[in-house]
Amino acid sequence: MIIGVLTIHLLFPGCQSLKDKRGKIKPVLARLHREFNVSAAEIDLLDMWQETVLACSLVSNNNVYTQNALQTILAFIESHWPDYQIIDQQIELF
Repeated sequence: MIIGVLTIHLLFPGCQSLKDKRGKIKPVLARLHREFNVSAAEIDLLDMWQETVLACSLVSNNNVYTQNALQTILAFIESHWPDYQIIDQQIELF
């Protein structure tokens, strides 16, 4: 069993409140869950207006599939939300 975790540090330029930030994060998490059937959540920087850390996790029986799926999720976020700046990203396999 392979567990893959994608961690993404995002910057939301122009966010003026936590409510605004949550309004931007919620559709991303819902879409990732719907499109890729992964678990996704905001895991850090909960009280900062313009930054967040999101994590997506996937369980599989194949290393290559897990790595490719998480890279596809990263590319999906970059292409569908180009105004969100990815500060850092990390893929870990366990």
